[in-house]
Amino acid sequence: MSTVDADARPVVGRGFRLQWEPAQNAHVLLYPEGMVRLNTSAGEIMRRCDGEHTVAEIVADLERTFEATGLAGDVTAFVAFALERKWLELRS
Repeated sequence: MSTVDADARPVVGRGFRLQWEPAQNAHVLLYPEGMVRLNTSAGEIMRRCDGEHTVAEIVADLERTFEATGLAGDVTAFVAFALERKWLELRS
C-alpha cells in the first residue's frame, strides 16, 4: 500500500457517489455496477473527502469530533486503500 501525503486533497472518485443509505444504516458508495457498504469509520473518512480538505485536516477534524488522538495512521491507510480502488482520487 502506498503512502499518502498529509497535504493531499482526496475527493470521491469519478463514477462513484457517496450517500447515506437508511436501509443499510450506513454510508454507501454507489457506482454503475453496484454498491459498496462502508463501515462507520470508512463512512466518516469518506464524507470528509471533498477535495478541499487535506488529509491532515481530515485527521484533525476526526480527532476533534470523536475526541480521539493518533488517528493519522489509520486515516492515511484507509485513504491509500480507497485510492487503490479508485473510490477516491487526489485533487491537485
